[in-house]
Amino acid sequence: MSSLRKRKVAKIENPYVAQQEKKVQTVEKKKRGLMRRLTLYSVFAAVFLIFAVSTLITQNVALDEKVKQKQELKGKLAELKKDETLLKEEIVKLNDDDYIAKIARRDYFLSEKGEIIFTLPKGKEDSD
Repeated sequence: MSSLRKRKVAKIENPYVAQQEKKVQTVEKKKRGLMRRLTLYSVFAAVFLIFAVSTLITQNVALDEKVKQKQELKGKLAELKKDETLLKEEIVKLNDDDYIAKIARRDYFLSEKGEIIFTLPKGKEDSD
């Protein structure tokens, strides 16, 4: 219809032509509405996608940190279990009177009656 107006051609004024123009206008309105809705939906989808990707990246970083922390804690746990077994062995040894006497002699220089304790210097021995 716009080409008719450019050429300055007279158009027919009757109900059929008016009805056809109204149909064309309605179709154009629907197309504009559809384009607006599609644009709006696309914007919402893009925002949702950006939000989802950022959440995924954040969770991935947090997961990596937790995995590293878990490995560190496993190492500490193994070390603590080793210490626990050593301490349990020490408890068993401390229930032995001979072991306690040996410790007392070594650390506190205690002796039995008539026993003399000599302390030797630690380090390299002289070979003179």
